[in-house]
Amino acid sequence: MNMKWAGLDESGKGDYFGYLVVAGVVVDEASAARLRSVGVRDSKKMSDRAVQSAAREIRKICKYDIVKISPEKYNQLYKKFRNLNKMLAWAHARVMENIVEKYEVDHIVVDKFADEDVLKSMLFEKSKGKKIVQEVRGERDTAVAAASVLARAEFLRTLGSLSKEVGIILPKGATHVEATAKKILEKYDENTLSLVAKTHFKTTRKVIKK
Repeated sequence: MNMKWAGLDESGKGDYFGYLVVAGVVVDEASAARLRSVGVRDSKKMSDRAVQSAAREIRKICKYDIVKISPEKYNQLYKKFRNLNKMLAWAHARVMENIVEKYEVDHIVVDKFADEDVLKSMLFEKSKGKKIVQEVRGERDTAVAAASVLARAEFLRTLGSLSKEVGIILPKGATHVEATAKKILEKYDENTLSLVAKTHFKTTRKVIKK
């Protein structure tokens, strides 16, 4: 029996600038072995160039689904959910449902980010019948590692696009970002900042002194 499963992971939740991206990748034993052979592992242990190269291989080898939440949409959703883990759960649930609707999978592995009930409470109809395994350090599973790579590659791509739009290089991460946020405010306004940044971060309150 050729078992197929999906792995899910996200990128961008700890980055002040840029999208929140959740990816899901479908594998079987053969494709998982191919992914490992081309160097797919936890994206946090890979350089940006290696992530982008591995993402191209994943897209060739596997079925996948990606949900991208722009900073503008993220800020709207955060006001609705008032909780990052609930928003993450909603985005993971959306990817799961898309995968279950399109592909046959025996189970789903998720890199655990909250209490199990948080994700379960957000599941859409077709996903509720699937076995879902939430694992701490889930990237040890090849499908989850592949999802982490796809999500990070898409985060990097969209961060580059946003940088071009505002004419300012937007840094990764959440430290050393205040100077860039101030530049955006000087060149544009608060509304533009909300189009490229996750405004609930403390950085926003530091740079907008009211």
